[in-house]
Parts: sequence; C-alpha cells; structure tokens
Amino acid sequence: MIDKTAYSEYVQKTVPRTKELKTLVTAFISGGIICMIGEAFLDLYTHTLPMLGQEEIATLTTITMIFIGGFLTAIGLYDKLGKHCGAGTIIPITGFANSIVSPAIEFNREGVFQGVMSKMFDIAGPVIVSGVTLSAIVGIIFYLIEVFA
Repeated sequence: MIDKTAYSEYVQKTVPRTKELKTLVTAFISGGIICMIGEAFLDLYTHTLPMLGQEEIATLTTITMIFIGGFLTAIGLYDKLGKHCGAGTIIPITGFANSIVSPAIEFNREGVFQGVMSKMFDIAGPVIVSGVTLSAIVGIIFYLIEVFA
C-alpha cells in the first residue's frame, strides 16, 4: 500500500500541467468573438429592421444566437470549438443551446420521447427549455400579427 505523501508526489509528477495563461487568453478571446457575433447581429437587425423596437431586436438577436449554438452543436462543430476555445464557448446563450442540443442528439436513437425529450429535460431543465421554446413561438406569432395586421 502507498502512503499519502508518496501518492501525492506521484500525482504531481504524472499529471500534465495546464498552460493557465494560454487557457485564460484563449477563453477570453473566443468568448469575446462569440459576443462580437451577437453584437453584429444586433447591429444588423437594428439597421435592417427599423420598424422593430430595441426589445424586439434584442429578442431576435437572442433567438439567432440560440439557433446558431444549437445548429453548430447538431453538426458537430460546437464540440470542436469547445476543445480549442475552452470556457469561452460557455457564453450563456450559445452554451445554453449546446447544453440542450447535445443530450438530444446523443439519445436520439432511443426515440423522440424516451430519448430526445427526456434527456434534454434532464440536462437543461423543463422550465428553461419550455420557456425558451414557447417564448420563441409566441414571439414569432406576435411578430406575424404585427406585420400582417
């Protein structure tokens, strides 16, 4: 049997060292780029949809970023981004979309209700998923009513 000090020394020798500065800088830059993309959509919607108010434009930007995060997860790019960018990809909106879509994809083979829905709700929580889904649907309906009324 090995004692605690010998085991601690063994761990210190064998555990790979992380490059903390590089990790921090990469996360900061990648998170900043994701935020810049969100700001670019906000500016794009502000200039191309002048009939919408700031609240509607902010909502549309949020929906767009959730869609992009979910889509990149669905095609397998978000995980690759996460490996290279680290914590920078856990920005609330895109990271949130990734946390919902990942288990849904993983358990897809078990069926829609037994796999996708149940695992998606296990990970992200039913209130969050239902709230975002319903708010997006209500927002689209509200927008269509405003446009065609």
